[in-house]
Amino acid sequence: MFGELALKGRKRASFATALERNLRRALRGAGRVKLHRRGSSFLAIAPPHVLPRVLEITTELPGLSVVQPALRLEPAAAHASRAAVELLRGVAARSFAVRARRREKTFPISSMDLARAVGAEVKDELGLSVDLTSPEVELHVDAYERELFVSVDRLRGAGGLPVGTSGRALVLLSGGIDSPVAAYRMMKRGLRCDFVHFSGQPLTGPESAYKAYALVARLGRYQGRSRLFVVPFGLAQRLLASSGAGRLQVLAQRRLMVRVADALARHEQCEALVTGDSLGQVASQTLRNLEVVQGASSLPLLRPLLDRDKSEIIDEAQRLGTFETSILPDEDCCTLLAPRRAVTWTEPEPLIELERRLDVDTVVERLVGQAVIMWPRPQRAGEREPASAAA
Repeated sequence: MFGELALKGRKRASFATALERNLRRALRGAGRVKLHRRGSSFLAIAPPHVLPRVLEITTELPGLSVVQPALRLEPAAAHASRAAVELLRGVAARSFAVRARRREKTFPISSMDLARAVGAEVKDELGLSVDLTSPEVELHVDAYERELFVSVDRLRGAGGLPVGTSGRALVLLSGGIDSPVAAYRMMKRGLRCDFVHFSGQPLTGPESAYKAYALVARLGRYQGRSRLFVVPFGLAQRLLASSGAGRLQVLAQRRLMVRVADALARHEQCEALVTGDSLGQVASQTLRNLEVVQGASSLPLLRPLLDRDKSEIIDEAQRLGTFETSILPDEDCCTLLAPRRAVTWTEPEPLIELERRLDVDTVVERLVGQAVIMWPRPQRAGEREPASAAA
């Protein structure tokens, strides 16, 4: 069922079309599933053995607020009543309520009469008491002209907006815990995300690129197949150090990363950059340093985790299934050549002067040209991305 889309007014139809497109794409690998649009809902008809996979897909997809697994029946109150009794027979509850909706006026019984008929059957057969205010279990009956649906489960969907309705963004994916969570939160706001990872190669091994590949594969569950740009960044870091970055090394690296990401994003027609910054979490994420780094971008720099505690970010990473990959050991390029004491407050001028000495535009152009494009296959729940896939 639609959630936030119901508030979109005249734009609702285009948002619903995007959601349907995303839903069809996501269900493509689930098996024989038929999808139909029904007003503010979608109807996915699937054989029983496919249902668990369909529920997994639909509860994760941004844009859907409620998912109801239901029995599909002939359009008659008697069928609904018998199904309701069987569904509630094994439920440990003492009170219930029937929420009936006549979705099409051609169904011969009103919503209220349908609820009464079903409720009376359940009460007589199972002895449950009716409580319309705060029942222990709710039974949902949706009636159409040619079919009827009965369900007791209302599963919470991801909510938010369909991916692609808010434009495109490029996510700076570090391989740590924060940036995959930031990417997911932007997907839920309708952004289609591509990813760029800065590897310390050739000064480090390829482990961080493998992690980035696995993380993008996992995030592909929410938006489909995604592009990953891997930029070998080690020599540029050494160049910054040899050019006298000193204690500004980390900020100089981050500004250079943002410049490269900005150039890639513009080339790929992305409209924003996304980072996993959280205010005050590390020295480079003080308010002043965030401002200095943002100055290197000509595109909006989105930071959806800015107000999040680390514990909140970890909880969400565990729910998304990215946490276990993010904590795998690797040689993080961000700590490569980093000074012992980081700068928590600086003016932008020393960094601008460093970039002038470095001929930063030429460096950016070279790094963009060295970017390797990968297309990780979206990963299902419980799957592990084979190490060879990232090689």
